[in-house]
Amino acid sequence: MNIAVLGAGAWGTALARLLQTGGHAVTLWGHLPAHLEELRRTRHNERHLPGIELPAELLYATDLPLALAGVEWVVVAVPSKAFRTVTGALRDFSGGVVSVTKGIEHHTGLTMCGVLAETAPQARRAALSGPSFALEVARGIPTAIVAGSADSVTAKAVQALFHRPAFRVYTSQDLAGVELGGALKNVIAIAAGICDGLGFGDNSKAALVTRALVEMRRLGVAAGAQPDTFSGLSGLGDLMVTCFSKLSRNRGFGERVGRGESIPDIIAGMTAVAEGYPTARSAAELARKLGVETPIVDEVQATLYQGKNPALALRDLMARGSKAED
Repeated sequence: MNIAVLGAGAWGTALARLLQTGGHAVTLWGHLPAHLEELRRTRHNERHLPGIELPAELLYATDLPLALAGVEWVVVAVPSKAFRTVTGALRDFSGGVVSVTKGIEHHTGLTMCGVLAETAPQARRAALSGPSFALEVARGIPTAIVAGSADSVTAKAVQALFHRPAFRVYTSQDLAGVELGGALKNVIAIAAGICDGLGFGDNSKAALVTRALVEMRRLGVAAGAQPDTFSGLSGLGDLMVTCFSKLSRNRGFGERVGRGESIPDIIAGMTAVAEGYPTARSAAELARKLGVETPIVDEVQATLYQGKNPALALRDLMARGSKAED
């Protein structure tokens, strides 16, 4: 297959490498010429994937139409804030598009495949999501993930495209659940990091993650997802790894917030976006629109966007009225 991977960050580079070593012809697109030239010259993306060698056959392009010329599949790995703009180039594309971006668009409440329905209306659309840090995938560490698409044929095609001995791909027709699980867990990972930054223990984080899963499922079902999806790899699996791993950008972001660092300073010092930051606002907005109670998401949103003290936010969560477990 001829494939274009849009986005030369950690995940885009790792997947481009995975696909190229799987026998496909891959072009990696990025918007920074100097960064791509460094990748081409050194065959390393040290900023995002230290110590990982890239295939000599991997091609690079900063011209988007050139990167898309003649390809059968496009993998979109750009930040959610740039997703609509970048995928606008796919207006007439009729091949397959796989989103690996985990987010919810602000104001519209659309997942990334929801955005693709507008920007790439002729394409077959799918999402790839699950517990999968780019560096571990690049190192060949065993990973399991889900290809979600409303069309089972498309889901199976994505499965075949990515499946490797150390990269097991399952399929799901619950596209909404697969995408919402991946997006919402980033918000919860920020909350988990705040717990770490405040010095709370394992009891606190276990309670947070368990109740967050209920919250994710509640919001997801209201948005059209199937409840069982949130118990799978793109829900519980991704939630666990993102909330507990030191590799998690979102958990690390939250930890710094919990320690009292300013959010602008945290963002300025990051080499890659923590998607939970924009998603917190979008998820809270979506929950209000759907009339769904999301106390954890609401407190994260208040901390990140309204200047609420993190310790006060956690206290307010614990002080909510008593109820039966749901």
